[in-house]
Amino acid sequence: MTQIIESLDEISARYKALFVDLWGCVHDGHAPFAEAVAALQRYRASGGIVVLVTNAPRHRKAVEGQLAHIGVARDAWDTIATSGDSARAAMFSGAVGEQVYFMGTDEDVSFFDPIRIVETPVDIRRVPLEQAEGIVCTGPFDAHADPAKLRPQLLYAKQKGLKLLCANPDIVVDRGETREWCAGAVAQLYTEMGGESLYFGKPHPPIYDLARRRLAQIAEVPDQSILCVGDGIKTDIAGAMGEDLDALFITGGLAAAETRTDRQPDPQALAAFLRSEMTSPAFTIGYLR
Repeated sequence: MTQIIESLDEISARYKALFVDLWGCVHDGHAPFAEAVAALQRYRASGGIVVLVTNAPRHRKAVEGQLAHIGVARDAWDTIATSGDSARAAMFSGAVGEQVYFMGTDEDVSFFDPIRIVETPVDIRRVPLEQAEGIVCTGPFDAHADPAKLRPQLLYAKQKGLKLLCANPDIVVDRGETREWCAGAVAQLYTEMGGESLYFGKPHPPIYDLARRRLAQIAEVPDQSILCVGDGIKTDIAGAMGEDLDALFITGGLAAAETRTDRQPDPQALAAFLRSEMTSPAFTIGYLR
């Protein structure tokens, strides 16, 4: 059964490193959560290492720029592992061919920036769907529109046998008070239609391999000394448990309504929610602090 805690400080001494989700834990897409940033600063001041592990469909430099833009203090983290970098490595290795159809917005075109972590990258060219060998999806064209509107393109792609590379397995995120669809919703629909989707972010193994490599560049830390922090029960928590890593569930994000979270979750609502999800993270807190 999960242990509800009041602050990260209660358990932080047990762990040498944190794998911390961003959206819903450290910021809301517009501004940082002050208590969360302060908690990470205290943890680092005590000698801990913070790896930001995000399903953002962009490379880490782009994410670093976004964090600076919205005001997340640089001394709150050490390094970043993104779903985008994990997926970019696969794309530049030819996972969905060389001629690809891009589903996403102008905000995410940095996904196609040159990459260094692949020794001999293939020459990726963005082409119309009719000429494509595969699909690269960083999200729907309109984050506020039902992904079902993409059915015509997805049906055509399925009939051609195209693979869809999903750069962000999240289904939704909350930007402030507004819920937005992510690439995971498109990939889920494509799979339901009979197409093949390739995933590289949480809860899937590739991003954890990348996070461990980023961590190893700083220090060698065994798995039992890593704590995963996140608000996505099907991404952050499922991924941590799949990797046999301890997890701290932040209920005030995506599951705030289901867990009746004010400052802390309602214990009965939390228990019912975790039963319905058939999971039990080691620790739970309303908000990272």
